[in-house]
Amino acid sequence: MEAVISISNCLDNQKVKYSTCSFQNKALTWWNTQIQARGREAVETMTWEELKTILIKEYCPKNEMQRLEEEFWNLRMVEAEHQTYTNRFHELSCLLPHMVPTEAKKVDRYIWGLTPQIRGMVTSAEPTTLTKAILLAASLTDEMIRTGTLTKKQTGGKRKRTEYQGRKTNNNVKKDQNTVKNFMAATTERKQYNGPLPKCNKCNYHHHGNCSFCNRCKKNGHSEPQCRFDPGKPRTCYECGSTDHMRNNCPKLNRGPGAQGNPARGRAFVIGANEARNDPNVVTGTFLVNDHYASILFDTGADKSFVSNGFKQLLGKEHKTLKDSFIIELANGDTLETRNIIEGCTLNINKHMLSLDLIPIDLGSFDIVVGMDWLSKHKAEIVCHERVIRVPLDNGEILVIHGERPGRSLHLISCMKARKYLKKQYVAFLAHVIDKKGKEKQLHDIPVVKEFPEVFPEDLPGVPPPRQVEFRIDLVPGAAPVAKSPYRLAPAEMQELSSQLQELLEKGFIRPSFSPWGAPVLFVKKKDGTFRMCIDYRELNKLTIKNRYPLPRIDDLFDQLKGATYFSKIDLRSGYHQLRIQEDDIPKTAFRTRYGHYEFLVMPFGLTNAPAVFMDLMNRVCKPYLDKFVIVFIDDILIYSQTKEDHEKHLKLILKLLATEKLYAKFSKCEFWLREVQFLGHVINEKGIHVDPSKIEAIKQWEAPRTPSEIRQFLGLAGYYRRFIENFSKIAQPLTMLTQKDRKFDWEEKQEKAFQLLKQKTKDKVIAYASRQLKVHEKNYTTHDLELGAVVFALKIWRHYLYGTKCVVYTDHKSLQHIFDQKELNMRQRRWVELLNDYDCDIRYHPGKANVVADALSRKERIKPTRAAPSYHDPISKGVN
Repeated sequence: MEAVISISNCLDNQKVKYSTCSFQNKALTWWNTQIQARGREAVETMTWEELKTILIKEYCPKNEMQRLEEEFWNLRMVEAEHQTYTNRFHELSCLLPHMVPTEAKKVDRYIWGLTPQIRGMVTSAEPTTLTKAILLAASLTDEMIRTGTLTKKQTGGKRKRTEYQGRKTNNNVKKDQNTVKNFMAATTERKQYNGPLPKCNKCNYHHHGNCSFCNRCKKNGHSEPQCRFDPGKPRTCYECGSTDHMRNNCPKLNRGPGAQGNPARGRAFVIGANEARNDPNVVTGTFLVNDHYASILFDTGADKSFVSNGFKQLLGKEHKTLKDSFIIELANGDTLETRNIIEGCTLNINKHMLSLDLIPIDLGSFDIVVGMDWLSKHKAEIVCHERVIRVPLDNGEILVIHGERPGRSLHLISCMKARKYLKKQYVAFLAHVIDKKGKEKQLHDIPVVKEFPEVFPEDLPGVPPPRQVEFRIDLVPGAAPVAKSPYRLAPAEMQELSSQLQELLEKGFIRPSFSPWGAPVLFVKKKDGTFRMCIDYRELNKLTIKNRYPLPRIDDLFDQLKGATYFSKIDLRSGYHQLRIQEDDIPKTAFRTRYGHYEFLVMPFGLTNAPAVFMDLMNRVCKPYLDKFVIVFIDDILIYSQTKEDHEKHLKLILKLLATEKLYAKFSKCEFWLREVQFLGHVINEKGIHVDPSKIEAIKQWEAPRTPSEIRQFLGLAGYYRRFIENFSKIAQPLTMLTQKDRKFDWEEKQEKAFQLLKQKTKDKVIAYASRQLKVHEKNYTTHDLELGAVVFALKIWRHYLYGTKCVVYTDHKSLQHIFDQKELNMRQRRWVELLNDYDCDIRYHPGKANVVADALSRKERIKPTRAAPSYHDPISKGVN
């Protein structure tokens, strides 16, 4: 109403007249009564605020607002009904703005009501607006519907306790090979009739009027159409099937509770673990019983609750002997009798202690079966399709018990997500994971190497000595100093910053600075959970003249390895920190922190010319032996020899050289005395140099196409390299035939031969392919992070092609081309941008349809890893894809 008034530019003194003239039906009647009660003059002078007040009082009374507030508080998304939940959320947030006064509150309240399957993924994305949260939730819901993780809401899935009473008298129990059925104790006494109908003396039933008589069986109580007697068949007992008696005289029936010497009977349908997880009528899970974890089955078919004889020993309670016994009839017809019961056991569910009485018997797949005695006592309600039990507590709260879902398996989650779950009081189990590795190599066990322990220290001893090369930072003409304010850091990061600054000061790697330059500091998490301090030198790198010192061609390096049979690989420890910065350029490395202004004396990570300068240093150091028995690529050193004796001499010379130059290696990353070595993406042994199989795995494992569409995908990839493949059209003809519109798809031997030949020729002509499926934790990444992760994945595996040279990364995700200019980055993006800073790369947008090879590789995966797998091109690698 206010929106219409605003659009109409209505004057303040006309708002009441303008709005009330649109009233209809009940609202119009109510307004006429107001005119009569207040008088027309009073109504005409009424202000807009007064009208709103009486409208709210009439149509939004206090009790109605309380009901809406309660509904808003308990609003939850049911299964895949995302649109229904979102629509109602919008309605209630408009009606109750005081409950979500800010955008942040709206986002938090909206995420809290999402179904648990997507709530965690939306939370981890940290949406800042409600619109972003809704779009992300909608996208995740659609994806889970496609994969079958979520289904549309089905009616009739909710079954309350009263519905299970009919199941207890059902004799038609379905028998299955995996089912173990124990017919257990519960009395089956008849309930006393308390209704208004009189009892008939002829048939002993309660009804009005004359008693019916059946001409077929000559019995009272029913007419002939309702008669179940078949003259052609013998009359049998409905309870046991015997022809000797009728059901009302069956000895198997229990005639009243507590009858002396008459054991109680009942039944419980106890099923196997595999069947239970797929049965919608039962809930399973692991819970604490008397401080011990037990595998529990909540079964509405069990009249009593039972514990296995094996788990009984852990309860720490003595059983009690009952006066009356329980008869337990097994599925094979055998029976066993027990008088034992363990009373007063404690079932701990989310810190709520619930009493439980258990009868010990031999159970199959579960430690405990909780039956209808416990469910009825606590007025439990089971929601079958959700596999959830709701138990009302004395304080008015509802205890929700989540059972195991079919097909659910264990997955890895991040530490941050684990903390969130623990804060929300999710049940957690601590598993101690042991990495079973073989005996680690020791320095003193390796020939020759053990003579040079000083080359392999646990940490760098301090500032490196003056060397032949020092790191310079040459700026473009007219460049002015850039100083950016420090980034905000979390308390844990501030503490880590303080300790790392102290460590760098003690080693002499940094010193206090008065420089006009200043880069901000950020932290990224390493794989072991510790923090790595990084300096954001993006602005400095933009102003730096690129060093064009040539990195060696990979094929030139491998030409030197012919005939070699022994190999050793040495990786330098924190190689960049082993090179000094020229004194005049030290101020340019300054960085700003909460604890002061500092500058580096050694080459830090993240500077654009670092690879080229370090390559220059290593070439000068190793020059006497270069291409004789050693090759170097930045900080990777490969020693090669034709005989064992030669390798011993060569290894000793290189280690002695490193010791003299005070260059230090990381022992855990070094390998010695190898007969086959992986180096720069190739496998090298005495037979020669081979492409690393993992580099062409994506093509080698390409399965034979099964549809014309899959053939087109493969031909699109192969056709991209048709200029390298002689007679491409002739080879591909058998495959092309199957893509014709009216052609029947018959995959025969000629198609298989053509397919394998094209695969082989495509592998031989291209440097490398890469494609992989998403890891478990990566499935929670946002699209932006997945696309950036694909770029990082390519840079890592093709480092030897791209490091130190100008390269272009093509991606079909347009926003990635601005990643270097973004200021707000999450921890994952910070870590990846730090890696990108080591490369002289330019990220450019390339439409997915034009990116033929990468698009084909990503679509090949049966479980799609990501929407894009970027293509990478640079002048040296001749088209790396």
